[in-house]
Amino acid sequence: MFKVKVAVVAVATLVLGPSAPALAEPTTPLTYNAGTTATRFTGLAFDTCTAPTLTQMTAWKASPYKAIGIYIGGVNRSCAQPQLTAGWVTAVTAMGWRLVPIYLGLQAPCGTRRYKMSTTSSNRDGVREADDAVAKAKALGILPGSAMYNDMENYDNTNAVCRSAVLHYLSAWTKEVHLQRYLSGVYGHQNSGAPDLAAAYNSTSYARPDALWIARWDLSSSLTGWPTVPNPFWAVGQRGKQYRGDHTETYGGVTLNIDNDRFDAPVASVSYLYTVRTTIHSYSGPSTAYPVRSTIPANAKVSIVCQTFGAKIGTTIVWNKLINGTYITDYYTRTPSKPGYSAPLPGCSYPFQTTINGLSRRRGPGTSYGTYPGPLPAGALAWITCQLPGTKVGTTSVWNRLSDGSYVTDYYVATASNTTYTAPIRRC
Repeated sequence: MFKVKVAVVAVATLVLGPSAPALAEPTTPLTYNAGTTATRFTGLAFDTCTAPTLTQMTAWKASPYKAIGIYIGGVNRSCAQPQLTAGWVTAVTAMGWRLVPIYLGLQAPCGTRRYKMSTTSSNRDGVREADDAVAKAKALGILPGSAMYNDMENYDNTNAVCRSAVLHYLSAWTKEVHLQRYLSGVYGHQNSGAPDLAAAYNSTSYARPDALWIARWDLSSSLTGWPTVPNPFWAVGQRGKQYRGDHTETYGGVTLNIDNDRFDAPVASVSYLYTVRTTIHSYSGPSTAYPVRSTIPANAKVSIVCQTFGAKIGTTIVWNKLINGTYITDYYTRTPSKPGYSAPLPGCSYPFQTTINGLSRRRGPGTSYGTYPGPLPAGALAWITCQLPGTKVGTTSVWNRLSDGSYVTDYYVATASNTTYTAPIRRC
């Protein structure tokens, strides 16, 4: 059973980011579809070679784990996946499970896996495999805005030609995954991919992945204090750690062979089906003040991707974002929780990398507001929930409200514009 995985890491002194935003390496453009969101998972997870059956996943709801790593494709994927279908994804996520998509593609030229990338065309290999991973994710119902984790196994990083091929491959993967509107993750070994990606963290030659998942089987699930990853690298909802390897655990009478993981990182986004209680309208934004986009009949099913806040209807300010990018009030939707958000629906957010080191998180949309402790380092993810006007910084007056309630100027975040708002992020 294939279980040896690896993680991407960082070593090196953190240097200052650019003095102004840059949509080139190491931070590359990323856009989001109207009816999608990113999903951040924080907690314990497990991964196993073959996706378990629905019966097994139901039994394991009694476990401490709330997410599972799934191998969606790649030429080096070694286990059959008879369960891994769009129906399985729908059923498992409806139970509340989060999914971590893993792609086990071409490996380093100096690695030990059977299928290896070319030393002369690893850029093309990375693009081709990113496209394949996205196609396989979409076939499973895994939406744009999801993180895709490229599994890069251990290799001899003293081999300069091999090291260069890996960095070019992963950079091309990141840029193409971004072009396809997905987030880029890498899973790698701290003794090979780690130092190599660390050295390239602020390089203008390579695109920086959005999230890092390391394999370090030291039985510590801590997401900080890693020997080969400085804490300021991949620092804000961007880390996973596989802290224990192959072993068996039993929950609900079902035994599985697993690895143990902890995450605070982007994972898969999917849609969830619910019904509406009465005939309602959908709107272009989370308020009845926005234009009506459609009329939905009573008891119709709707595909919801995330929840956000808006104008109060009845007893709730919660609004549901549909897969077509429109909004309906949660008050008339048969979600399980009122008046708050309903698990497993995520809150709507759109992460983008920051472009400077030491970006202040303020208590309001302007430079006159006080700051929160802990400014954002270069390459951190700014998890944006909405945008609003504020103090002009550089060429823009747009400010971003983050999922932690703080505000950052949009000028130093790699959104689509340095002058105006970025679709599909809603207005605050």
